[in-house]
Amino acid sequence: MSFAEIDATLLDGRIKGIPGGVAGFPLGSIGDKGWNLLREDLPLPVAVLRRSALVGNSRWMREFLALSGAVIAPHGKTTMSPQLFRQQLADGAWAMTVATVQQLHICRQSGIARVVLANQLVGKQAIAYVLDEIKRDSAFDFYCLVDSVANVEQLAAAARLAAPGRPLQLLLEGGMAGGRTGCRDLATALEVARAVKSAAPHLVLRGVEGFEGLIHSDSPKDDAASVARFLDFLGAIAAACERAGLFAADTLILSAGGSAFYDIVVERFRNAGVTRDFLLVLRSGCYLTHDSKMYREAFAHIRERVPEIETLRPEPDAALELWSYVQSRPEREKAILTMGKRDVSYDVDLPVALKWFRPGDGNGGVVRALNPGHLVTGLNDQHCHMAVPQDSPLAVGDMVGFGVSHPCTTFDKWQVIPIVDDEYTVISAIKTFF
Repeated sequence: MSFAEIDATLLDGRIKGIPGGVAGFPLGSIGDKGWNLLREDLPLPVAVLRRSALVGNSRWMREFLALSGAVIAPHGKTTMSPQLFRQQLADGAWAMTVATVQQLHICRQSGIARVVLANQLVGKQAIAYVLDEIKRDSAFDFYCLVDSVANVEQLAAAARLAAPGRPLQLLLEGGMAGGRTGCRDLATALEVARAVKSAAPHLVLRGVEGFEGLIHSDSPKDDAASVARFLDFLGAIAAACERAGLFAADTLILSAGGSAFYDIVVERFRNAGVTRDFLLVLRSGCYLTHDSKMYREAFAHIRERVPEIETLRPEPDAALELWSYVQSRPEREKAILTMGKRDVSYDVDLPVALKWFRPGDGNGGVVRALNPGHLVTGLNDQHCHMAVPQDSPLAVGDMVGFGVSHPCTTFDKWQVIPIVDDEYTVISAIKTFF
């Protein structure tokens, strides 16, 4: 699947966010339409990406990586857009990360050579696909996770039969009590690592991995301390495996880092206790789009923990917005808008009302900020409930721009997302593959 093929994707009014009745046209020519969101050229609701924020966030992460000495393998599940993958790789991403073999397939179809499956590789179809790709393409650099002897044995048996010509590269996953996958203690981790060593030459242990993003409480300070302890556990696993000679001779990999604690990952892994050089791989998927709530708040805590990043400007900005109309003002302190659970994320926080625009009011195209008294209180499938101040300026037909919290679960609701400039003129668009 080339990028020319993506650009050739035909769009028409059957695609959410594309005007009804428009003749079919290739995605790559959407910028030629001259459409502008504020002129109501697009049907609402519509999700858009602001190009200036994408560019700024990309630059910020490049500078952070240079400051920290880490590399990044951004999680592709956030956007599932090969066009954004291409931007991240052009920015110097070491690899792309995925969570499922379907996501891996999209990466491979997009020509991505190095992929980390930040998950266990299980099931006949999934294992066979990976081993076939390793055998077919000598440039395919693939990594996946293990946390049990049972999985090691399954992978070793499959690799023995498939004979891909080189070992399957594994990262030993450490986990936490009550969490998701991953070895809960050092003894189990060493048992799994020894099983990988015994499965040579079919399997090889390349490093240690974990995911700290599930740690969350009402205290950011307590969260930071818990994340540090978990990362120290991963470091202890790595040091113990190194002492036991269980790693391959290739460069050691230590990897963690969702989009909220990557600064702590860098700091703790730098003091992990391993003696050999290693590659520190972060996997933040949401840095490119940032958001208006969850990761905005997380970044404020990162700034408190690492004052040095104040030198990196401008700081990350939310690129993803969801625009909808006010369709009803049934009560003085309530507005109903034309978006709902089918359009925007709500799994972590409800959308954040940021700005508004009144079409045709002769204000010269001015988008105004909404004061904090405008609060989303609930979502139905296609309706948004918003509490508004008694003196709210919003009227039926006004356009409201919302920020999101946790971009992943907004991206998966849109097949196509326009990219706009700072005047909200559509300049291009991305396609997603969920």
